[in-house]
Amino acid sequence: MRVLEYLRAARGAGAPRQGRSIRFRLLAIALFPTLVILPLFLGITIIRWNDKFNSLLATKVNSDLTIAHQYFSRLVDNTGEHLQALRASARFRDAIDAGEGADLSALLEKNRVALKLDFLMIVDADGHVVAAAPALSGVPAATHWPVVRAALSGAPATAIDVFSGRQLSAISPALARKAELELIPTPAAVPTTRTVETPGMVVHAACPVTLASGGHGALVGGILLNRNLAFIDAINDLVYRKASLPEGSEGTATLFLEDVRISTNVRLFQDTRALGTRVSGAVRSAVLDQGRTWLDSAFVVNDWYMSAYEPIVDSFGKRVGMLYVGFLLAPFTQAKYNTLITIIVAFLAVAAISVPVFLRWARGIFEPLERMTGTIARVESGDLGARTGPTATGDEIGRVADHLDGLLDQLQQRDRELRSWNEELNRRVAERTRELEGANRQLEATTRQLIVAEKLAAIGEITAGVAHEINNPVAVMQGNLEVVRSIMGERAAEAQTEFRLLDEQIHRITQIVARLLQFAKPEEYAGYVELHTPGDVISDCLPLVEHLLGKSHIEVRRDDHATRFVSMNKTELQQVLVNLIVNAIHAMPEGGVLTLASRDEDVRGRSGVVIEVSDTGIGMPEDVLRKIFDPFFTTKRDAGTGLGLSISQTLISRQGGTLTANSVPGRGTTFLVWLPEAS
Repeated sequence: MRVLEYLRAARGAGAPRQGRSIRFRLLAIALFPTLVILPLFLGITIIRWNDKFNSLLATKVNSDLTIAHQYFSRLVDNTGEHLQALRASARFRDAIDAGEGADLSALLEKNRVALKLDFLMIVDADGHVVAAAPALSGVPAATHWPVVRAALSGAPATAIDVFSGRQLSAISPALARKAELELIPTPAAVPTTRTVETPGMVVHAACPVTLASGGHGALVGGILLNRNLAFIDAINDLVYRKASLPEGSEGTATLFLEDVRISTNVRLFQDTRALGTRVSGAVRSAVLDQGRTWLDSAFVVNDWYMSAYEPIVDSFGKRVGMLYVGFLLAPFTQAKYNTLITIIVAFLAVAAISVPVFLRWARGIFEPLERMTGTIARVESGDLGARTGPTATGDEIGRVADHLDGLLDQLQQRDRELRSWNEELNRRVAERTRELEGANRQLEATTRQLIVAEKLAAIGEITAGVAHEINNPVAVMQGNLEVVRSIMGERAAEAQTEFRLLDEQIHRITQIVARLLQFAKPEEYAGYVELHTPGDVISDCLPLVEHLLGKSHIEVRRDDHATRFVSMNKTELQQVLVNLIVNAIHAMPEGGVLTLASRDEDVRGRSGVVIEVSDTGIGMPEDVLRKIFDPFFTTKRDAGTGLGLSISQTLISRQGGTLTANSVPGRGTTFLVWLPEAS
């Protein structure tokens, strides 16, 4: 109310126009920070704090999902390891050699119980069951599973597979009954006409065995995860230990077959687990249909949880389920709202106390300022004899009014002097401006030189530190390699190829360190050159990236037609090609075709050789393509240094060659290395 009274007074009809303006501005100065700027700043801070709060919750649930994923992966791996340990046991080999019989079935049953498996069987190459525990009630189709086919081919394998109700019944009717779940209508789930879920999710493992007949067979075992409450409770206890969540919150874990909860500690009622309920349609679409990891709030059965879902892929590469962890969101939301309410109440209290104080202070400023404003207006109209006169206050405003009168006394007599000074000042300002423009140009040039020098100094420090930190362990590796050779003696010849590869790669590390130093001061380093055919160098590079190719679905195509030799240090050329191949692999995360080609080609009348590294990956837009050879520019924010392509171009340019690239987004990228023919 007091603010409104002051504003009405500021707009009063009887007050002079200048007085209204001064009053209004002083009130605005006094109240604007408290009533406008502070609330705006407070709102921005609350929004950013809310985003950070939500981000921390997402980070927390993501770390929980990581722990659950590791436990689940370990369960899968342990199942395969247990089967391999059983196969390697002497008692098992003796039973296999004795052939079919009660002893073999009894041994399988004993180990099935000991290993906590739901079934354990031996099948031959034709898929016939040699022995099984428990005794089969049908004929399971064993050999169509990838893990069984891998075992029959001689390689142990473990995966998650989904068995239909008929397949489970063929193994054991009890397993089929255990897997069967009645579907419970769930809000927000995708509509379905099913009422019962009969398939079962199984940890499926197999390892090769040699049968008594000498033929190939497989030891196959599995754990049914439907209703496996001990497994899911172990995950929940591991992820959400006591006091890991605030009071009122609780952690949950669930295993889904498709979108159905088959093992969970989420409660439908107080003592009833939510088995048979289904996940929401939004989560299903994101995780099962699109293969993404969900890290957000989600409605779980009957409440909101901060949730993390990741897809589970079976041995056929199909997404068949989800692993979920999450915690109740209500306590966190309540704590957030309590904090917001406290902040808002504190702000209102501060405003209620400070605004009246600001208004009282402003009132003591209005009158002398209005008088000074009137005096200045008269002087501007031509009355140089106008004065403010003495003021009742002795504060800074009163002293300003006295100084104003003194200045007005001097104004008239100095008017002529100011006119002449003005002309002189204009002349000097013009001269000074010209001098400052020249100095500014020199300063800009000096600044650019300092920036370049600072970057070069930083690069020198980096390369020196890298050389020191890498060369020491490389020397230790080389020395211990010689010790291994001496210990092995004549047997070292059996691993001659491996030793040679180790020597070459240690030498390559040394060369990489040298290349880093070359990048900082290339004129101080020079490598030795050798004659090579491009096809041989490409062949030597492929084993160095074989571990990356083995992890991806990438087809490598060769097209070597070059007949000319190039003169270049082999390690340097390998370094360039390996860098280009690794970049191509990273550009094809979902797989594709990597083409490595070479051919003879003349450029501007010079004979030479072109080496082409081409991929069918994601490609690059034009603005990124222009920067890829710049030092420290990288698109791999969490893994790259931005030096690979820059160093590669330096190495090729030093040999008189060129390194170029062209790319089409969504279709792939091609790098072309041209080197002159060796003379």
